[in-house]
Amino acid sequence: MAAGVVSISSRKAHKAHFAAPSSVRRVIMSAPLSKELRAEHGTRSIPIRKDDEVKIVRGTYKGREGRVTTCQRKNFRIFVEGVSRDKGNGATVPIGVNASNVVITKLKLDKDRKNILSRKSTAQKSEDVEMKALLLACKIPDFYRFHLNLNLVDYSALTPAPCRNPPPPAAGKRTL
Repeated sequence: MAAGVVSISSRKAHKAHFAAPSSVRRVIMSAPLSKELRAEHGTRSIPIRKDDEVKIVRGTYKGREGRVTTCQRKNFRIFVEGVSRDKGNGATVPIGVNASNVVITKLKLDKDRKNILSRKSTAQKSEDVEMKALLLACKIPDFYRFHLNLNLVDYSALTPAPCRNPPPPAAGKRTL
């Protein structure tokens, strides 16, 4: 399927998910940030990586915290320190956890990750302003405007976008 095209067919969605390249799997393996990190960085989630510290919030190992030791994109699993079990022969094996079942509590920040976070936070802020401007241009009643907190931004400088579909030509005039 072409990039950006989404099907509602469950078999196609299933195939696209499991046939996804590593770059797409990275995004699929995103995890939400804790409330403190969310407030600090201005974004809700980020792709998980090795050396992030996470807390498991769903599943058998709920409540455990630890450092991410491995991210296996092939299996859509992350491995957390301290989440393991003993085999019959006495060996200890790590247990894989789905990235959607954890919350990131501490980020491993490097130059590239800082760039990603700064880009995401500014993009979300501009999206909020654009959305509020769009809602204003649609002449939303004051009742809804109050509930949407639309009075937080000065809209006097913003003008509504021109109509996408121009009016049909006047009757009798031919256009090529």
